[in-house]
Amino acid sequence: MSNVINLNRVRKDRARAEKRAQADENAARHGRSKADKQREAAEAAKSARALESHKLDAPDEQKPET
Repeated sequence: MSNVINLNRVRKDRARAEKRAQADENAARHGRSKADKQREAAEAAKSARALESHKLDAPDEQKPET
C-alpha cells in the first residue's frame, strides 16, 4: 500500500517553496551587500556625531526666587 498524501499540505509546501525562491531572487537582485550596510551605518553615525557636536548648549534657566 502507498502512503496517504494530504494534497493541501503538498500544495501549500509547493507555494511556500516558490515564494521562498522568489524572495531569494529579489534579495539577490535588489538587496544591499554587507559592505553597503556597513558604509551606510558608518555615515549615519558620523552625521549623528557631527550634529551632536554642533548643538548649542542651552543656558541654565534659573527662576527668580520670590
